[in-house]
Amino acid sequence: MRALIVGGGIGGLAAAIALHRYGWRVQVLERAAEFTEVGAGLSIQPNALRALDALGLGDEVRERAVTDAPVGTRRADGTWLIRNDVDRLTRRYGFWATLHRADLLDLLHRALPPQTLRPGVRVREVRPDGTVVHSGGTGTADVVVGADGLHSATRRSLWPDAPAPRYAGYTTFRMIAAARPVEGAVESWGRGDRFGYAPLADGRVYCYAMVTGPPDGTGGLTDLRRRFAGWHNPVPALLETVEPGAVLRHDTYELPDLDTYATGRVALLGDAAHAMTPNLGQGAGQALEDAVVLARTLEAARTGDTTVVEALRAYDRIRRPRTQMIARRSRQLGAMADPTRLPPAARDAALRMAPASVFVRSMDPVLSWTG
Repeated sequence: MRALIVGGGIGGLAAAIALHRYGWRVQVLERAAEFTEVGAGLSIQPNALRALDALGLGDEVRERAVTDAPVGTRRADGTWLIRNDVDRLTRRYGFWATLHRADLLDLLHRALPPQTLRPGVRVREVRPDGTVVHSGGTGTADVVVGADGLHSATRRSLWPDAPAPRYAGYTTFRMIAAARPVEGAVESWGRGDRFGYAPLADGRVYCYAMVTGPPDGTGGLTDLRRRFAGWHNPVPALLETVEPGAVLRHDTYELPDLDTYATGRVALLGDAAHAMTPNLGQGAGQALEDAVVLARTLEAARTGDTTVVEALRAYDRIRRPRTQMIARRSRQLGAMADPTRLPPAARDAALRMAPASVFVRSMDPVLSWTG
């Protein structure tokens, strides 16, 4: 059986690998001229590592990554708000893995036969019967997977009445700082702004900042250095080592809940289905989970035990409640950092008073996924 994957990011490549492992003939249509990645770092949490294990890539990811659990959350002045028991988190959930996004994309690319990858193809329309109209002509498949991101052409074709993505109220900046020792993965909260950092295997440090403000604004490294100049060490020092022009800036959008992730022979996956805020760090992880579950449900169609349409309905029944729950939790966590919704002093007091066990248990619904 044949599958067309629209989009060659993490979710699309993972879906292609999962289906290829089950014997599907797969083709990935990517609008960019090359399958490259210009991103910064990426934290793969335990649930996502289990999805990568299912794809046969978990061990290679661990070899390239720093596998420590996050250390905790500080205030802008360095006071701890949440101090994690790293060993306890690892025993309960498994390993985290922090690596450069390009390293993960490289592993995903190499897990597929080169002929399955078609860069430079812009999809114009997707039809429920499995037809895809694109810049290179028209293709048909037994199943089409829309893994084409927040502004998905697949979703636009078949979910024309779906609500548009909505701005979350802040812009996210990502960057890589020069090598220096840091205590581990830490996020710090100020009055509406947040800054996080985590070590990479080569000694460099992945950094990100979330800055409250209107969309389509300006801002770059100079603005970040000024905004975070009074924060605790090593935040200002990390920003001083970032190369000018190497900061990725994205206004943060999320997708309102869809009624279904599947119609006819077409399914949505990853951000195309459930783009979420980065507060839980689960965007890539949920796309990886989607890929594993999609391939497993479609296996029944490949073997003749059910139809593709029914298999995709099963995928929707499994994935939509979980991903929408996680998107909701991520949105709620982001609201805690918004000073217009919760005064920072009240927020900080509540976080410092909460037992560490409460935080650990609160992560169960997200991190305990096993497939």
